[in-house]
Amino acid sequence: MQFEEGPLDDFHESFDFNGSEGSSSISSSSSDEEMSHEDEDPGIPASVAVVENEIEGDFDRLVRDIRQRNDTSMVKDWDISIQDEEQAFKDDLRAASGIGKRRKGKTRGFGPALSQQVRSLIGDGNQAFVDNNLPEAIRIMQEVIRIEPRAASAWSVLAQCYEDMHQKDRALQLRIMAAHLSHDAEEWDRLAHESRNLGFYQQALYCYRKVHSLDPSNVDALWDRATLAKEVGELRIARQSFLSILKRFPHDLTVLSEIRPILVELGDLTTCTTLFQNAFDHYQQCFPSGSGPVFGPTGSESTSAIVTGGGFSMLNLLVLADLFNTLGEYDSAVRVIKTGNRWLQGRGDQKYWDLLEDDREFDPEGFDRAISGMDNPLNDHTAVSTSDHTSSTSASVVGPNNGRATRRVEVVQSGYFPLDVNARHRLAIARIKMGDVDEGMIHANVVLQEDVLDYAALFIEIADAYYERDMWAEAKPVYEILGTDASTSSVYILLQIASCLRMLDELKDAAEIYEHVRLADPTNNDAKMKLAEIYEILNEPRKALDLVYQVIDSRKRRNKDPSQANAFSPTTNPSSSLFAEKNFKTSSSSRSNNQNRLTQAQLKELEKEKEKEVLRSYNRVKEIWDGMLKEREAGAKGLETGIQASKMLMQHGAAAEGPVEREWMLEAEKLVDTFRETRNLFTAARHNPFRGMFPKRRARKSRDPSDLEADEDRMASRLQLDIQVERSSQKFSRADGVEIFRGISLKDWLDMIIQYCFILTKRNQYELADEVLRHMLLSNAYMTPEFQVSIRLTLISCAIDTHHYPVVVEQCRKLISTNQFNNEMYRLLLASLSSGLRPTDSFITSTLQKFFFREMKLSDVAVKDPELLKWNVALKRWAPILPSTLSSGGRKDRDRDKDKDKDKDKDVGDDLGEEDSDGVGGGTVAANDRPNLPTKDNPLTVAIYGQMCIAAKSYQSAIFYLLHAYDYCPEDPMVSLSLAIASIGRAMQRQSDNRHHLIAQGLAFLTKYRSLRSVDPARLSEVEYNFGRMFQQLGLHSHAVNHYERVLQMAENQEKGKENTDNNFDKEAAYNLSLIYVLTGASPLAELLYRRWLSI
Repeated sequence: MQFEEGPLDDFHESFDFNGSEGSSSISSSSSDEEMSHEDEDPGIPASVAVVENEIEGDFDRLVRDIRQRNDTSMVKDWDISIQDEEQAFKDDLRAASGIGKRRKGKTRGFGPALSQQVRSLIGDGNQAFVDNNLPEAIRIMQEVIRIEPRAASAWSVLAQCYEDMHQKDRALQLRIMAAHLSHDAEEWDRLAHESRNLGFYQQALYCYRKVHSLDPSNVDALWDRATLAKEVGELRIARQSFLSILKRFPHDLTVLSEIRPILVELGDLTTCTTLFQNAFDHYQQCFPSGSGPVFGPTGSESTSAIVTGGGFSMLNLLVLADLFNTLGEYDSAVRVIKTGNRWLQGRGDQKYWDLLEDDREFDPEGFDRAISGMDNPLNDHTAVSTSDHTSSTSASVVGPNNGRATRRVEVVQSGYFPLDVNARHRLAIARIKMGDVDEGMIHANVVLQEDVLDYAALFIEIADAYYERDMWAEAKPVYEILGTDASTSSVYILLQIASCLRMLDELKDAAEIYEHVRLADPTNNDAKMKLAEIYEILNEPRKALDLVYQVIDSRKRRNKDPSQANAFSPTTNPSSSLFAEKNFKTSSSSRSNNQNRLTQAQLKELEKEKEKEVLRSYNRVKEIWDGMLKEREAGAKGLETGIQASKMLMQHGAAAEGPVEREWMLEAEKLVDTFRETRNLFTAARHNPFRGMFPKRRARKSRDPSDLEADEDRMASRLQLDIQVERSSQKFSRADGVEIFRGISLKDWLDMIIQYCFILTKRNQYELADEVLRHMLLSNAYMTPEFQVSIRLTLISCAIDTHHYPVVVEQCRKLISTNQFNNEMYRLLLASLSSGLRPTDSFITSTLQKFFFREMKLSDVAVKDPELLKWNVALKRWAPILPSTLSSGGRKDRDRDKDKDKDKDKDVGDDLGEEDSDGVGGGTVAANDRPNLPTKDNPLTVAIYGQMCIAAKSYQSAIFYLLHAYDYCPEDPMVSLSLAIASIGRAMQRQSDNRHHLIAQGLAFLTKYRSLRSVDPARLSEVEYNFGRMFQQLGLHSHAVNHYERVLQMAENQEKGKENTDNNFDKEAAYNLSLIYVLTGASPLAELLYRRWLSI
């Protein structure tokens, strides 16, 4: 290819480092050049020869690309990617010399040996330049370059020609080409400054890189490169340059302050944390006293003045704490704040504070941990001696050889040392986020006492920390403080206040704030969606649907807005861009909808699709049900023996779930969520039955619904269905209830949901199972008593399995209230709380005792004075006309109890549950729906109340009520046994005034119990055990031993006869008998009992 005497502009474009259209000059590599040097230190080249080879390689490839073209104008001859070219050069270099090896040979001189023709042309060109014939000089030098591109003098003369023609940018580009041949670091530095002054920043970065390659000791050039890269947004280059400086001047605080925002912007928080932590450790070692003179890098100014931390100030300490908090290393943040402030205060030797888990070292003035109950001693292994901050207390501890020793436990008092409010804020954030809320609130309260106008940012972060820990009650007042002032309030603050109110079930207040935000910022779609969710919860679907449509319209307008589309299409500017940029076109193909609201046909089609999906999932659930049972049986058989079986049973309670069970649970979960999301199954008027999605109408086929955003579309569809069902429900009477929902009967739905909850309970997800079942209680599809009883029985079963006995009591109370005068509900309660410490605690709670007392008195009034009762339509149960009916205090009590009428009704409503006490839609109840009043006394309620008194050790009251039960039913052995237990229990109390009479009475009732119970031979073992237990309590061990031995003899006889031994009391009798043997010194006999009856 030849250089012709064409227009100078054409030649200029061949060296256009300034970024002609479509050009990507040498300097374009600077933005990505560090990508190939991430793992290298650019400040230490392998050798001078390697660096020169690299630079000359750039030049060779530029010239080779020109020669391979036939375009005489040489437009875009320099449109290359230097990153690719440099990588290609390195590959060639490695292929020639091997990685890590250097070529051996003589050092090359400056430029190649020129031929006679070239030297002659250069002389002619120089003469033309001297004669000021610049066009001729340019032509000749172009010819020289065509023949021998490495003729450095030709490039220099050509650059000088353009300089004389006042075309500095072209001259600069030609000098850069010449600099590739001279390997002069000072020349590259001068070119870098010229490029920077002309605004060619990428080109300047390229030149600075060459300076650093040739002269790694030139830190000024490296600093200029880093600061320039930071200014133009080349953060990766800036990062590598600053890191190179830090390798030469470690822990320099000026460099750290410059690199910190760069690393944060790049997300490299780990590196930033490491740099600041190393600097912190370094300054602590250099200045252990917490202060000292500042020493700058070599060649920089230093000062002999004493500075706190030697220059590592509180600001740097706060930066390090913020980094640890951001990375979630809250323990490290606490450590840095405490040790750093102690060091800066000159107390670095007081390391005993680190042995404490709390922050009493920096307690605010006037705070007393002893009063707050937060005063904890040091750990046992702690042995420190402090002067003013410890107090000693004596404690008895276990010493060597199980002896007792007395030692002094050092309790460190609060230090009350000052702490900067910013440092205290970081300490509060770390404590709250790591879960040490009490400690964090101490510091947070101190910060919150400051002026919110001065520390608004700190207030926001504390409130956010509370919010992230689900401490909405604590976060709300802080957000409200911020929201009261216009200078600190913002949309974010208002949204957070509304979110806290929603979490605290203050839905109306939250809706008001969201409405305020929506009016202030109509484009805030997030606030609209959250407001729509609240309206949906408040059963206002029309308002919610209107907001959802507003969000959908906003999204459509945003997608169609041409200004928004153009914002994503970058414009090419030849004077400013150095890179070849692509024009991105966004397709605006979107389907147009004439209306937002779904038509009736679309609603029916949507429901039809959902029904098909539900049926597919339900059929799959039915198909794999048997396989899941077989899988569980196989897993259980594999765990029948061995230590591994015991471990698995302890961890999971059953065999681990298999793939079939997982699939069943996934499909069931989809069905349950579908059921719970259908609002017309959970209407406000719960006494109205479920009437279907579209009563008495058949859905027709229609086109598919629009493909909108997932959440918005799902919410809009659900609200449309709810509104349509609400409209349809007004046209049908209550008698039009249906028993099928989406192709599945309501009974099958409930069976599947109950089984789903059972498996959740077995998988240690009781809370979720309880939530689902309680939600089912609210469904108007399951408002009939049969369904309600089934769901409550499921709740009781799950609670028993997970030992949540308060839930058992709660649900049994509601069953007893809704099934008035039905003894089976009382028996259900007793069976559910059969034995054990925790069931007994739930059995004797004061609320349950009061409930049984009311039921007992109500039953008594129903038998003796039925005219004092009335039917309560709202509660659907018999209730006294006046609460004084249940008391015996006369007219004065009646007058007093009139004021408590409402409270009593509320208490009964609690027993029924909110869903059962709702009077909406109740109307009048037919007489045959009412339970019949009892006609004779009920011994069961009186006996249960007496047994509650026994369990609570109130034996005298127990005797009173149990004697009433004995009068009602003297032939019940359980009443006689309970009276015997109460009599003996009262006799053993110190307050007993007739002990022998009570013992005789107890034995009499026990004898009565034996006469009634011995009719059944299978119960003889129970009778003998109870007699033995009674004599053991009285201290008559010889009689007790006889009865216990009879129990064991019966058990042996049944084992020999291979009879059922489930009703035996052999283990209980053997254990009690062993206690007697041990107490009387017959240990060998006790050991025999252990081996025979109490060993597995």
